[in-house]
Amino acid sequence: MAVYTHVPAEEIDAFLTRYDAGRLVSAKGIAEGVENSNYLLETTGADGADRVGGHRYILTLYEKRVDEADLPFFMDLLDHLGARGCLVPRFIADTDGKRLQQLGGRPACLIEFLTGISVTEPTPAQARACGVALGELHKAAQGFAGERRNALDKDGWHALAAKCGDDFDQIAPGLGDRVAQELAFLDAHWPADLPRSVIHADLFPDNVLMLGDEVTGLIDFYFSCTDIRAYDLAVTHSAWCFSNDGATWYGDRAVAIGAGYTAAHGLTDAERAAFPILCRGAALRFLLTRAYDWINTPADALVTRKNPLAYLRRMDFYAKAEPAELLGA
Repeated sequence: MAVYTHVPAEEIDAFLTRYDAGRLVSAKGIAEGVENSNYLLETTGADGADRVGGHRYILTLYEKRVDEADLPFFMDLLDHLGARGCLVPRFIADTDGKRLQQLGGRPACLIEFLTGISVTEPTPAQARACGVALGELHKAAQGFAGERRNALDKDGWHALAAKCGDDFDQIAPGLGDRVAQELAFLDAHWPADLPRSVIHADLFPDNVLMLGDEVTGLIDFYFSCTDIRAYDLAVTHSAWCFSNDGATWYGDRAVAIGAGYTAAHGLTDAERAAFPILCRGAALRFLLTRAYDWINTPADALVTRKNPLAYLRRMDFYAKAEPAELLGA
């Protein structure tokens, strides 16, 4: 469930009068996602002109996890990427040129609608297309002047682990010790000299829209930040190359993602050599955020908790992996 703030249709219709979008026809809450409240809007259209997605839009209300001060960074980034051919949903300005609004007591934006569906069991061809799309995103991001610190970097991992404390072992016996060991390893081995850029940082299959084997959109940039570029590929790799529970490894998807990214952007020898360590970091990052949510989300909440052990299994796999196994020869 991802509609935390409920807004009556009459208020959404009034909100749309600020835009050249016509009157509200329908508003449907979108269940996917856990960060913000999202509605799919259909409107009459103001002038009958062709629009992205027809006369459909996404209305997003930003909940507590997204800092309103970060929104200009996301807006400028998507404008930059869109202008360079990336299929990303840009923020729409109202008739006064304003992109950030207030609705239902929350910061709110009207956003382009992109067609496509999110796949649940990617094929190798779809994984390759994702790798290509990520490589093209990194190429398009070159020259973007904005910067945003990754709040879930190594320092952030330590902070989250401290907040979980002894509660780790409520999830699984010995989990706290395993997390401490991994933090110590990554403190000692995390690469310091790899190329950095703006990254998506959350390119799970549900953030990639596809029609068949073709990527039609990359969405949900609210974790985007400035960090090690190849770490973005590691996050994507960890999300696409395992079963949801982390118990099954799909080597064909992994090789396909690596091949797609290499074809579109390329990897340096240093990035390739460090890739298993970057993947361990990516797995730990999602283990920690899931563990924190698991511990702090009430059992009767509408949000479905995600099992952190799915990323413990990934982390253990990556601890024994070689670059060629993860990316292909």
